[in-house]
Amino acid sequence: MSDNKNISGFANHFPFPCCTVNSEGKVTGVNSKISEVFLYDDIAETDIFILTNYRYKELLTLDERETPPIISRNDKFFRIMAAPVSDEPGADLAVYFIEVTLQETLKKRYNDEKPCIVIVEIDNYEELIAANGEERRASLSAEINQTLRQAFMRLNASITKVGRSTYVMIIDQAACDRMIENKFPVLDEIRKIESEADFPVTISIGVGIGGKNLAQTDEYAGIALDLARGRGGDQAAVKNINKVEYYGGRAQSVERINKGKSRIVAHALHRLLDEANKVIVMGHANPDMDSFGAAIGISRFAMICGKDVYIVLNYYNETLTEIYNNAKEAECYNFIGTEKALSMIDDETLLIVVDTHRPGYVEAPELLEKTDKLAIIDHHRKAEDVIQTAKLSYIESYASSASELVSEMLQYVGEKKNVITKFEAEALLAGITVDTNSFAVKTGVRTFEAAAWLRRAGADTATVKRFFQMNSQAFMLRAKCVANAKFLAGGHIAISILEGQHVDAQILDSQAADELLDVRGVKASFVVGTTMAGRTVISARSLGEINVQVIMEQLGGGGHLTTAGAQSNLPPEETVKKIEKVLLDRGHIKPSDIGVEETMEEQAAADEEFAEAGVVARGGSAEQLPGLASAQIKELKEVHDESLEELMKDNRDDLIGKAVAKVQAEKAEIERGRKK
Repeated sequence: MSDNKNISGFANHFPFPCCTVNSEGKVTGVNSKISEVFLYDDIAETDIFILTNYRYKELLTLDERETPPIISRNDKFFRIMAAPVSDEPGADLAVYFIEVTLQETLKKRYNDEKPCIVIVEIDNYEELIAANGEERRASLSAEINQTLRQAFMRLNASITKVGRSTYVMIIDQAACDRMIENKFPVLDEIRKIESEADFPVTISIGVGIGGKNLAQTDEYAGIALDLARGRGGDQAAVKNINKVEYYGGRAQSVERINKGKSRIVAHALHRLLDEANKVIVMGHANPDMDSFGAAIGISRFAMICGKDVYIVLNYYNETLTEIYNNAKEAECYNFIGTEKALSMIDDETLLIVVDTHRPGYVEAPELLEKTDKLAIIDHHRKAEDVIQTAKLSYIESYASSASELVSEMLQYVGEKKNVITKFEAEALLAGITVDTNSFAVKTGVRTFEAAAWLRRAGADTATVKRFFQMNSQAFMLRAKCVANAKFLAGGHIAISILEGQHVDAQILDSQAADELLDVRGVKASFVVGTTMAGRTVISARSLGEINVQVIMEQLGGGGHLTTAGAQSNLPPEETVKKIEKVLLDRGHIKPSDIGVEETMEEQAAADEEFAEAGVVARGGSAEQLPGLASAQIKELKEVHDESLEELMKDNRDDLIGKAVAKVQAEKAEIERGRKK
């Protein structure tokens, strides 16, 4: 390192690498040990940011951090420490590189060997076995078992089968990270197994990581499995202390043929009603037809049990006007606001929540804290923030609607055949109709059976049709929204914006999204509108090939594989861009679909050239480029464009100039080869 300016005095005899940096961020001197960090010669006058990714001002404040930063250079790890060489303002900094390779290696080994617990359950096992003949049953079970064991043996897992359809595995963190990075290929391997059933073979996986001890990690795995099952199965949920992440979820939820659970839940709810002095029912805020219909149906359930029942309803949109007026004319239902409900509720009150299971979505969240007697009836895929205090939780993602679940439960209460009125049957049928898009999506055998039971109970389909009528202005708005839709991915995805602000924006969004699915070739649709309060609402619909639930979860919403929604504080145009970004990240559309292909390619080429130069200048090679974060590339460009240009002009022998020239020459050679 003869060309370097050596640090004078005792610093040159430090047993660790050291350099000095001036207030402009340039290296002014080094000691003899600096070659342990940087393999190349002559780093004098090089910007310290290029070498370490830290600026002069950042180095000044390193002592304020709880732990000094660590950098990796030359296959070693170094902790960076810095201190001014004098008390004068703008004084040079002495930057020390303390090797911590052994500590970091041990830390990585410790983290890699932490135990993780994986619980795997075969989805709908009883239905799957029942759908196959006797000869195939044994071989199918053996094939599933072999596929699972082979997949996890590749991860050096300890595998234990704890039931007919459940496995518990223990793997280390490194293996778990590989499984997560590969997005759980075992899900696809299991799905390829052929059976005689009319639905695919799928599994649910719950992974617990990062617990303080094995007991807590096992608890995380159980919670994750419960969430994976509650979201319809065919997916993996990974839970640590901070968050839950989901992978997979391609298959539709499989409808259970046996109605035994409906009967059990009906009896359990009956017992809870017997212990209560009164009942309060509430759905989600801004109720739709399903929420309203389910609330009416559960009210009848409570009345049959001889209880006074009240329905919390603070606001209803125009689409509920007709059915709400019919309910008021019947004079059988007590509608109250939040304030009235708060004054009535006590420890002996049973609170029943329908069509949602998330505390932030209910009509009156304050009521959840006023009683321990709580029941939930919902059909949405289970979310992380589920209401935890429920005595009875009936969440079935296979069901078309909450109204379908309530209709089945009503068949197991009371001794009379006609337990519900004509209006109640119509309200429940309307709820099923709206959530199935007139029996077009998410409709199973039990959905039709529930509808048939409601029809026998007196439901008039013409009356149900009138519930969905809208005024001419709303009809024209919806038609314009559909007409203005743009189509991406070769016409497979439709996105549109509902113009203006509307009281019924959420309803109009969902209706327009449903209509866009009628366009030939469209597999998923997204409609964005704005409420009168300025809140952006999104409705997403799919025919099943694209999971709109996971897309809406990226925007803070949720729902089902084929029906989902979200709300946002961003304006509609920005929300559409965010939807497009999520679609792009998940591979549903290409950059060219949203007009960014050329710009992205040009930017990528420029970033690559600069990053390669920066990497080579720090003693590395262009092969290390994938490890350099794009944010760092951008920051390097912004801070050092000017200094890099100056260095290249003033000193042609400078290493950075050589690196750039080398990269350009290699690219030119590659291009000539392509032309040939």
